[in-house]
Amino acid sequence: MCCLDIHFRMAQREPSWELLRTFLEVVRDGSLSGAARRLGLTQPTVGRHVDALEADLGLPLFTRSPRGLIPTSAALDLVPHAESMAAASAALRRAASGEAATDRGTVRITASEIIGCEVLPTILSAFRRKHPHIELELALSNRNEDLLRREADIAVRMNRPTQNALVTRRIGKTVIGLYAHEDYLAEFGTPKSITELDGHCLIGFDRDDRSFRSVGSLATQIARGQFGFRCDSDPAQFAALRAGMGIGACQLSLALSRPELVPVLPKEVRFALDIWLAMHGNLRATRRVRLLFEHLADALKSYIRTGQRLSSGG
Repeated sequence: MCCLDIHFRMAQREPSWELLRTFLEVVRDGSLSGAARRLGLTQPTVGRHVDALEADLGLPLFTRSPRGLIPTSAALDLVPHAESMAAASAALRRAASGEAATDRGTVRITASEIIGCEVLPTILSAFRRKHPHIELELALSNRNEDLLRREADIAVRMNRPTQNALVTRRIGKTVIGLYAHEDYLAEFGTPKSITELDGHCLIGFDRDDRSFRSVGSLATQIARGQFGFRCDSDPAQFAALRAGMGIGACQLSLALSRPELVPVLPKEVRFALDIWLAMHGNLRATRRVRLLFEHLADALKSYIRTGQRLSSGG
């Protein structure tokens, strides 16, 4: 048998999930030692897993550099498939964590960073007090987690989910305006028009402008270069706003509980974003998921009503 035949046979060997899971962690961390810590393995074991996967696939997966392990183009092609397997494995563990008809087991929620950091903790804390045997996992990301691949069980989204297999519910609109800390305005003054914003430190995006584009006409009037503080993390922007860094966008419901935050140009700058809940249709019969879905719906509606009362002056 020629070497080519041997290589072909080796490349057709199906790798185990254990090897692929290790591969994925090495890609994410960029080192054997970091992947070992995340997996609870030794560094030599992680190295053997990588070697075994390369032998099974007949492909080089990493090159070494002073910055660590760099995935090859072939490895990068494998990452989406390994991530799908990881999501399926995690979904399987959650499904097996409790019977469908009980309020036990694990539920994974995904939400944007600002909703996850500033809104959901109080809501989820109340849920845990009512259902102490349901374990919660919260994945924060401004990208839409794929519920069809079961990367999460429930998603809180700021746009309408479009997949047909999902159960969706529109919660309502959250109102957003410009705010600044009272100390900042005392020192630098309050702008009276959009054009006067030029003389102020604005808080905004760095490289990712997706959230900023959603604010409507304001996005066409302000360019990245006008931001005196740039960051792509919404919680970091909110922290800078609270620290008196400058003027930035804030959900009215969040500003209500922080009297030191003062509205800026409330008549000129005000826009709204929809809040949606979504879950996979197959989970409707799973009690723990349904309980959390309904709890989130009620609590988020209350959160929105708070902002609506504030925006109407009530």
